[in-house]
Amino acid sequence: MAFSARDLVQGVLKRDRRSVARLMTAIENEDPESKAAVSELYSHTGNAYTVGVTGPPGSGKSTLIGQLAKQYRKHETRVGIIAVDPSSPFTGGALLGDRIRMQELSTDEGVFVRSMATRGSLGGLARSTSELVNVLDAFGCDIIFVETVGAGQSEVDVMRLADTVVLVLAPGLGDDIQAIKAGIMEIGDIIVVNKADRENAERTVLEIMSALELDTEQKKWSPPIVRTIATSNEGIEKLVEKLEEHKCFLKEAGMGRRRIKGGIQLVEALKVRLAETVIADLRNDPDFENMIEKIARRELNPYEAAITLVNKIVGKT
Repeated sequence: MAFSARDLVQGVLKRDRRSVARLMTAIENEDPESKAAVSELYSHTGNAYTVGVTGPPGSGKSTLIGQLAKQYRKHETRVGIIAVDPSSPFTGGALLGDRIRMQELSTDEGVFVRSMATRGSLGGLARSTSELVNVLDAFGCDIIFVETVGAGQSEVDVMRLADTVVLVLAPGLGDDIQAIKAGIMEIGDIIVVNKADRENAERTVLEIMSALELDTEQKKWSPPIVRTIATSNEGIEKLVEKLEEHKCFLKEAGMGRRRIKGGIQLVEALKVRLAETVIADLRNDPDFENMIEKIARRELNPYEAAITLVNKIVGKT
């Protein structure tokens, strides 16, 4: 990396876009220097409002976020956008380019757009997404949109990251009923029916309303349904209104939700760190290589092997 952690931190805090881009690249590449920078920046975070945008592919998430960004920019709100794309199984790079779909925002100094690949991470988000969100938070963004891959039921990871989750559906995709059945409805704080000018739009709304009525759990916040046509900017002001309402709701709720989110993030970070540490140690263990050979020859079940290795690590054998 060309700069030290301190150089990058100072650059981010001075709102230098180049420093932000360099640090984000270092984070994605798992550069050791980036960890120090992220740690130092953490005390400067916690000010941005983070909105996760998820839903089936083809529902128009990127276009919707682009219109939301324009709407917020009318009020001089600084906007950050992180678009997580599926990655190539060969190169690890992103297969899609959300920045292409948001070209109109590229000349606005008050908007920072970053596309990143999942690099094999499940749950709709890349593993380093939360660190990139913190960088944009420290950079001075007032609102940060995180667009997930859009793989369906696995999108629940966005709940661990975002203050508000916007679930985007569209009529005619064949995903409406499936998404509802899969339980993805449970993660949405706001539900958007985009492409509302399509046939069966009202039917989609009624199906969502029915699904929400089936949820008998008592909740202080009832997810509103907003109809939008992102390509013509229809319904965007209404969506911004609902986002601001949920933001106020969260403030009134105090630290409760943020504390829960912090606990979840800590557990996830522990899982990653422990897994990396344990696997690094196991690679020097002859039993590890022997087990791989046995698994390849179908002489040993990988799950049984994992139990044996874990028991060995924790001293149960």
